[in-house]
Amino acid sequence: MPTVGVKRDLLFKALGRTYTDEEFDELCFEFGLELDEITSEKEIISREQGDTKAAGASDIILYKIDVPANRYDLLCLEGLVRGLQVFKNKLEAPRYRRVSPASGEPQKLIITKETAAVRPHAVAAVLRNITFTQERYDSFIELQEKLHQNICRKRSLVAIGTHDLDTISGPFTYTAKPPGDISFKPLNQAKEYTATQLMSLYKTDSHLRHYLHIIEDKPVYPIIYDSNGIVLSMPPIINGDHSKITLKTKNVFVECTATDVTKAKIVLDMMVTMFSEYCSQPFTVEEAEVVYPDGKTCTYPELAYRKEKLSSEFINRKVGINESTEKIAQLLTKMCLRSQATGNGDEIEVEIPPTRSDVIHACDIMEDAAMAYGFNNITRTTPRTYTVANQFPLNKLTELLRQDLAAAGFTEALNFALCSQEDIADKLGKKISETRAVHISNPKTAEFQVARTTLLPGLLKTIAANRKMPLPLKLFEISDVVLKDETKDVGARNSRRFCAVYYNKSPGFEVIHGLLDRTMQLLELKSARGDGYHIQAADDCAFFPGRCAEIFVHGKSVGRLGVLHPDIISRFELTMPCSALEMDIEPFLGHTAEIPLTHDVPVQEVVKHKFPTQDESLQAPVSRPTSTKTVFGDMSTPAGLKALNDFLADKSYIEGFAASQADTAVFDTIPSAPSQTFCHLLRWYNHIKSFQRERASLPLAKSQFAPPASLPASTNNTSDEDIDLFGSDDEAENAEAARIKEQRLAEYAAKKSKKPALVAKSSILLDVKPWDDETDMAKLEECVRSVSMDGLLWGQSKLVPVGYGIKKLQIGCVVEDDKVGTDLLEEAITAFEEYVQSVDVAAFNKI
Repeated sequence: MPTVGVKRDLLFKALGRTYTDEEFDELCFEFGLELDEITSEKEIISREQGDTKAAGASDIILYKIDVPANRYDLLCLEGLVRGLQVFKNKLEAPRYRRVSPASGEPQKLIITKETAAVRPHAVAAVLRNITFTQERYDSFIELQEKLHQNICRKRSLVAIGTHDLDTISGPFTYTAKPPGDISFKPLNQAKEYTATQLMSLYKTDSHLRHYLHIIEDKPVYPIIYDSNGIVLSMPPIINGDHSKITLKTKNVFVECTATDVTKAKIVLDMMVTMFSEYCSQPFTVEEAEVVYPDGKTCTYPELAYRKEKLSSEFINRKVGINESTEKIAQLLTKMCLRSQATGNGDEIEVEIPPTRSDVIHACDIMEDAAMAYGFNNITRTTPRTYTVANQFPLNKLTELLRQDLAAAGFTEALNFALCSQEDIADKLGKKISETRAVHISNPKTAEFQVARTTLLPGLLKTIAANRKMPLPLKLFEISDVVLKDETKDVGARNSRRFCAVYYNKSPGFEVIHGLLDRTMQLLELKSARGDGYHIQAADDCAFFPGRCAEIFVHGKSVGRLGVLHPDIISRFELTMPCSALEMDIEPFLGHTAEIPLTHDVPVQEVVKHKFPTQDESLQAPVSRPTSTKTVFGDMSTPAGLKALNDFLADKSYIEGFAASQADTAVFDTIPSAPSQTFCHLLRWYNHIKSFQRERASLPLAKSQFAPPASLPASTNNTSDEDIDLFGSDDEAENAEAARIKEQRLAEYAAKKSKKPALVAKSSILLDVKPWDDETDMAKLEECVRSVSMDGLLWGQSKLVPVGYGIKKLQIGCVVEDDKVGTDLLEEAITAFEEYVQSVDVAAFNKI
């Protein structure tokens, strides 16, 4: 979610009143926003760059507000205040109008055919007689940046240019030229540069260098001229200095060049609607004409209003409320969606303004109605469906194996699902074409190029990062790999693998083999050909010749184990022998694995329900309760039924998480189906009633909740004295035992609460990369170690060659998981932009 930073005092002034932090936090929640942080510019700089650089920063309080990613109208102070004012019924949603210029002729932007090779689309508009203050100017510039980072996708889809119209003259020409033919004075520069020189100049600019790749490989660069040949901008990189806007600017020409014309229209609408309130005629925008290469002319901005119709019954049903049509129309109007009842039944007509491009479906309108109603005001109700959640069988098997492998002395590792091509191919002595790897189309770094096809490289890299730890190192991982599969609709599938590695002065093949045997023992497989598992010699370039075996289960290959080849070990910067085991665990979810899992996670229906026919139902004996007494009271009285209903309010069964004889025993004591008043009891009653045909096969009850049902008459006479209805328990003894049990549980809980909580820690190895070989690495390390946080301890570091004389800093640290996250660390280190190009997590291990 985008975060908008606004000055608190300026915000309250615009809202017309002051709020406490708690009150404003509550207002944000009601409106669907979140007050993320209360800070100041000085505090932010102090946290990221140290107290020294924060000395002269402002102490003005800033509110950091999280905004939904598709609410572009809330990315600036103007839109935020306007939305809150309408929500609080202090202001009516404004109507935005497109007007013709007073001179009669609109400004024209002519697009030439050369732009088709780079950015073929453009839109434009004019903000006439606008008045800027410093705060409005800052907000105007900030909104452009927010839109660039959000809907514009870092200027790759849309780039915004704003110009002082009084310093240029139309018509304007949008064309594309070779970089050597473009020369102009860019914004905030003292001299003219060619486009080629600008590309070199901005490669070291912390802000603009992120956008150079969009056009730098193109044969021509886009450029906008006015009628006198003055350059307005070279999108999406930089505007010209000649037409820059200032606080004295009165007329603003806004142009958006794009590869996606729909996004360009939305961005233009957002820019002009947000700041049209500062024009001499509020909420009016002067139109501009765009002439395409084929001669077609379009007028912008569109500022299109559209109307949608939906029923109040739809909103009531989806939200879970019961409001009138007029009330729902009022709720939608509070969200800047003018609405009214049409009078045709419960139909509502909703007008979507140009600022609400996020509304594309009836569900979006329903969501706004729920927001205006207040999520906390929606009444809690009991779901009408009856479901039992079960853990996914594959995850259940994975968890069981994790626990026992850890008990066997191995430490679990968790590595990234993405890796480099070198990791899964070259380093393992294989060709990338043989690995069936799924490739990332536009990888951010060389370390995340493909989805891993094996878990082995990740564990070896983890060992390499922990070489200084005491030997032996015994690691395992159970995670997914991704393999190409043409039979799947997405062309790939996930496969759950188990991999273990033993690293010591001796290979330790017997240790890995023993782990395999233990794993098969847990899966209840015997060492036998055919019905069990066995291993046989195999050849694999990743393993030492004659020291590799293939694992077969029920005659099918599931994996391999053996001693790794010395070349493989050295490629991962290891120096000692290593044994490894990797196999697929999904085949064990078949016949042999389902049986032991059935008790905890029903993989399939354990009991086949046979529903009686009408004839069978008539023949089935009707059971009458021999007694209505239970531990909840007499089931023939309302008091007893209410007690049982309250007991079942948050339970599905009398005891445990599955139907048992305890349920049928209590069921037999109820004379007839309970009324709708006892909703929880009725739900349970109907569910247990469905088990009547197989009630004898249900698990036995652990406790007695009702007297045993009377036995059917037989030829052998049984005396009443032989049937002990309530066992030998005395009610007074039961009460005393319960009291003692509760007392002991309370004492145990109090004793346990005094024990100190276990602090979760992790060991992290970071790769900090400089800009080039001229970067002062000593200063870079000093900057990295200057980052201090509660729960962060820096460790050893070293410089690792990358290539072309460039070295990266590899530094370790130990963090407390609850206090320090990797995102926080990366953000703090990359703040030193002068030295640091990027930060990557090389290894991450739980301590």
